[in-house]
Amino acid sequence: MNVSAEPDDRFVIGVDFGTLSGRALVVRVRDGAELGTAVHAYRSGVMDSALAADGQPLPADWALQDPDDYREVLRQAVPAALAASGVDAEQVVGIGIDFTACTVLPTRADGTPLCELPDLRTRPHAYVKLWKHHAAQQQADRINALAHERGEPWIGRYGGKISAEWQYAKALQLLEEDPEIYARAERWIEAADWIVWQLCGAETRNVCTAGYKGIRQDGQYPSRDYLAALNPDFAGFVEKIDGPLVALGERAGGLTAAAAAWTGLPAGIAVAVGNVDAHVTAAAAQALEPGRLVAIMGTSTCHVVNGTELAEVAGMCGVVDGGISAGHWGYEAGQSGVGDIFGWYVEQAAPDGYASHETLTEQAAEQPVGAHGLVALDWWNGNRSLLVNHDLSGVIVGLTLATRPPDIYRALLESTAYGTRMIIEAFAEAGVPVDELVVAGGLTGNRLLMQIYADVTNRPLSIIGSAQGPALGSAIHAAVAAGVHADVPTAAAAMGRVTRDAYLPDPERVRAYDALYAEYRRLHDHFGRGGDDVLLRLRSIRNAARSAAVPAPAGEAALPLEVMA
Repeated sequence: MNVSAEPDDRFVIGVDFGTLSGRALVVRVRDGAELGTAVHAYRSGVMDSALAADGQPLPADWALQDPDDYREVLRQAVPAALAASGVDAEQVVGIGIDFTACTVLPTRADGTPLCELPDLRTRPHAYVKLWKHHAAQQQADRINALAHERGEPWIGRYGGKISAEWQYAKALQLLEEDPEIYARAERWIEAADWIVWQLCGAETRNVCTAGYKGIRQDGQYPSRDYLAALNPDFAGFVEKIDGPLVALGERAGGLTAAAAAWTGLPAGIAVAVGNVDAHVTAAAAQALEPGRLVAIMGTSTCHVVNGTELAEVAGMCGVVDGGISAGHWGYEAGQSGVGDIFGWYVEQAAPDGYASHETLTEQAAEQPVGAHGLVALDWWNGNRSLLVNHDLSGVIVGLTLATRPPDIYRALLESTAYGTRMIIEAFAEAGVPVDELVVAGGLTGNRLLMQIYADVTNRPLSIIGSAQGPALGSAIHAAVAAGVHADVPTAAAAMGRVTRDAYLPDPERVRAYDALYAEYRRLHDHFGRGGDDVLLRLRSIRNAARSAAVPAPAGEAALPLEVMA
């Protein structure tokens, strides 16, 4: 990078742990200049069809990872980024991390992952369950039904439904499918908190994941009575997740000698408390003010926005006091598939001659709005918000013999914009205003997609000024943890950057999309809100067929087909 370091400059490192790889970024604390970066791909990637340790097949909707892949990012990407920056390691004063969430793993009391114990290497439930592990939907359904039946006060803070992606559904699945692993799991911990534990030698729990994924509201977790009503052996679950709670931007501890050897950084420098990739990006995009909704668009999209008042928003992932930044109520929503949907079409469905994003985007951009005659539902990986149901699946309506590949591709792009508009309107209806859309993530480079979002949402669209939003956000928090900046807003003002109003809605296209969006809403409610449950029935048939063909993972009792469904 064409930025020079001065002898008296101080630097921090942000590490972004994504779905397939981890990225380290060296950042100057006085102005946010990015001096060096490096990426390390996870060796085992996402284990969604077979366990890497022995090749045993995994059931439908599983997604596991190996936690040592995360350590390897520290060993490989951090030293490489430092070398690329030309910065002297002695000038680095802090390190911060962010993670995809809810990505969670069972460990011993000392933080040792259960999958690293020799006798558990071939037990799938001993591994990390990635955010996109969606095999706990039936547990999530029970969690939600019981919460409403009992009138649990926290359920409204999560839009009325706890996701199958969150800590409780995944843990309940673990208990019911491999009770031995559950019993041996002394800690059930977000990967964000676990990797911070690896860095500083002390267990902490960040307020972000504790609130959004751990159902911690008003200083309390769900009651023992409620958990016991789900399953008597689940009564003590909170003991596995309750730990030292630390606010965002605070210092979790100092870098240990072992972690210093991995990273090449000085021992004792500040390690910031962990955070979530989406939430940490708000600071990098200078979008901490209420009304600025940040959409972090990659394989999936997470939407975060600060509000001044507490509101319960139907279908949201959650609202947490200080969940994005201190002094505000932080709201989260999301779409479980965005870039993954576009990638699926290019890799699996587009014919020869069209199988590239560039070709499809160029030809799709030539069309007027509505010319393809299609509407799609963006549920290829289930629905995170507003329906909170990962058994839902994708739909395309309007196909004819005249439909061409760019038509389908554009309809898929538009479907994700409609899903984001549903989220924005739900916020607005609940009294949480969204005045501006700020986009970060790997999809910002697709100009057609960005313009579609501005037109569909009828809002100005700003673009983060960094290609490494989460890593920059983590670096901003590291600068606060190191005491260089007084607080996160101050650090964000100095180190973050954004291009305001990069895309503006076109009134004519806005009107055209209003008509298409109305059709999207009709399909959304028909297939997602009880008009016809055909998508759920098809998923049930698929799961039953796959369960009959794939043996249960090691250590897991075979379940009746009606339960698997």
